[in-house]
Amino acid sequence: MASLDTQLHFLNHTEALSFSSLSTLSTRRLYSNSSQSQLSFCTKKLPRLKVLAFSVKRSPKRLKYATPRFTKEDELVYVEVDPAGADSWKLEPVVDLLKGGAVGVIPTDTVYAFVCDLRNHSAIERLRRIKNIEPLKPLSILCHSFRDIDTYTTGFPRGDGQGHTSVFRAVKQCLPGPYTFILTASKGLPKQCIRFGTTTAKYASRKNVGVRIPDDAICQAILEKMEAPLISTSVKSLNENEWMLDPVAIADTYRPEGLDFIVDAGLRVADPSTVVDMTVNPPKIIRQGKGPKLSWMAAEDYDESDEEKP
Repeated sequence: MASLDTQLHFLNHTEALSFSSLSTLSTRRLYSNSSQSQLSFCTKKLPRLKVLAFSVKRSPKRLKYATPRFTKEDELVYVEVDPAGADSWKLEPVVDLLKGGAVGVIPTDTVYAFVCDLRNHSAIERLRRIKNIEPLKPLSILCHSFRDIDTYTTGFPRGDGQGHTSVFRAVKQCLPGPYTFILTASKGLPKQCIRFGTTTAKYASRKNVGVRIPDDAICQAILEKMEAPLISTSVKSLNENEWMLDPVAIADTYRPEGLDFIVDAGLRVADPSTVVDMTVNPPKIIRQGKGPKLSWMAAEDYDESDEEKP
């Protein structure tokens, strides 16, 4: 039998080893194999992590930033920014989320809009589900420049020498601005964004899509960092009877529906974009909104199907 001194020395050595292992594993957040019963105590969470879990709040707050960070509450990232774009560095996590397939809400120069990456098909389907938009209803795209418009549509009418004059120069004068222009979609636009008509004629021809270049510093800062336009649709109440203009109310309403983030740039006014159909000659206004009627635009009766355009 080992002497008493030998046993005490062995016990002290074991305690020191156990403490050292716990410290190392806790710091690196590593857990032992279940078969190693001597380290099974490491599977418990640290008390500090439990305290952090209790600090999560149920509803988003208006946040003030001293450092470039963003806040996540109940799986909703809520970022408050200066409407003039002076603190656009706060938008970096929002861009990362969009590129990762998130669906969120951002401001435009008219009303707030649901957005997602045009290239992410699953995100488009999630956007439709969050707002409860039927599959055949077309969506709009938010573009950073005319290059985006040329990529995803057949472009603006430029005249054909047969009495159809070019309106491209006139359009350039009002963009960026509060207009949605209906153009013929190109093959580069995902079919989830377009109304294709009946099932039998599903792929017979390309359809139309609404395009926007918003005159909004926050919206443009996000679009500039993206590699493609954003799919968009205006934010309205769940019963679709009114615009939602307060970002805090939007977060409270759509967080349970699966919204991933919201960019708060202050309250908006219920004044959506003016929708102009560029596929006819002369171009016709099918919804009068914030953008004024110009001399080359003809008027037409309001169409409720254009409510999805911000």
